[in-house]
Amino acid sequence: MSQDDPQRTLCNCLALRQASRHVTQFYDQVLAPSGIRTTQYSILHRVQSQGPLTVNALADQLVMDPSTLTHNLRPLLKDGFVVLEVGRADRRQRAIAITPEGQGVYRKARPLWLRAQADFERAVGDTQASALRDLLAAVSRTGLGEAEAQAEAPPAPKAAARRRR
Repeated sequence: MSQDDPQRTLCNCLALRQASRHVTQFYDQVLAPSGIRTTQYSILHRVQSQGPLTVNALADQLVMDPSTLTHNLRPLLKDGFVVLEVGRADRRQRAIAITPEGQGVYRKARPLWLRAQADFERAVGDTQASALRDLLAAVSRTGLGEAEAQAEAPPAPKAAARRRR
């Protein structure tokens, strides 16, 4: 990419978002015959490979806010691809489990996803694709935002002082 390219930016966040949107659009196009999108595939893949997961555990694995995950679960729940089960360890929790219908969609989507992976690696290069995944995993593990979030958190309420009489 040249410095004159209008898509080039010095902003790391914008560059990541542009690349993410570009790649997501590509994967969504390849996955279209399965009837699901990339985010839905990621959810089905995790639940298929690991078994039922709580919303919080799955959100952590996908580096996603639980409310965003819940939003992304709605179409999968509506279509009957996943269900919410009573948690095994804590009955107050709900675990996301894949249904037989969801397994069927996953089996249909899997070869399409593998094709998208191969096409991406051909376009970018196997070594660069692997290095990119390593770099992005390292970025996801950084403590970015944690110190700022703690500094912005409101102070804990103080215990009411006793009045002396």
